[in-house]
Amino acid sequence: MAKLLEHRRAIRLRKHGKSYSQIRDILRVSKGTLSVWLRDYPLSKEQLRKLTAVNEVRIERFRKTMKEKRDARMQKYYREQKKKWMPLSDKELFIAGLFLYWGEGSKADRYHVFINNTDPQVVKFTLYWMVRCLMIPKNKIRVNLHLYSDMDVEKEIRFWCRELNVSKKSFTKPYIKQSKRADLDQKGLFGHGTCGIGFSKTEIKERILMAIKVIADHYEAKVVKL
Repeated sequence: MAKLLEHRRAIRLRKHGKSYSQIRDILRVSKGTLSVWLRDYPLSKEQLRKLTAVNEVRIERFRKTMKEKRDARMQKYYREQKKKWMPLSDKELFIAGLFLYWGEGSKADRYHVFINNTDPQVVKFTLYWMVRCLMIPKNKIRVNLHLYSDMDVEKEIRFWCRELNVSKKSFTKPYIKQSKRADLDQKGLFGHGTCGIGFSKTEIKERILMAIKVIADHYEAKVVKL
């Protein structure tokens, strides 16, 4: 909890134009930690202008330059990977969904096919996979939210309605956790709660689990021969 509070305070100080050195002196945390916490919070030109120490200005400009170079490099990689992999074939899309289900999907019972995640992009991919690869009509898919006690339930339902392009009729009654999002959330990971989407069908659930097992068994045998 102490680290979480320090993290939030560091971001507040950064938004008020404090340099890494100034924040380090206030919070007594390492520059390495601050580099992780604040890498997405560069100072503006106006904030840089207000810094008085020449060395601090030099360091902040260096950090800004390095961030710009990293952003440019990541965009280059993005274009390369997009050209290499997109669009996925139907088979590749199905396998991608299987691996997602292997990691994130419900496996305890025999009939619920559900994936839960906090990332809207993961949830939207799941929805597309279920409709495109599993041939489930969109209006048959149910949405289940896990929210925190300090969240606005109606606001979050509206958010997920927009993200998934579904109606409120698709939602089951949200599960409200007694803990607060503010006590857990360090990087916005729980900004809109956890969203689960899925349906109930025993045959499809069993086929998914056996497809995953085929992959697992095949590569387990390969590892033995390495």
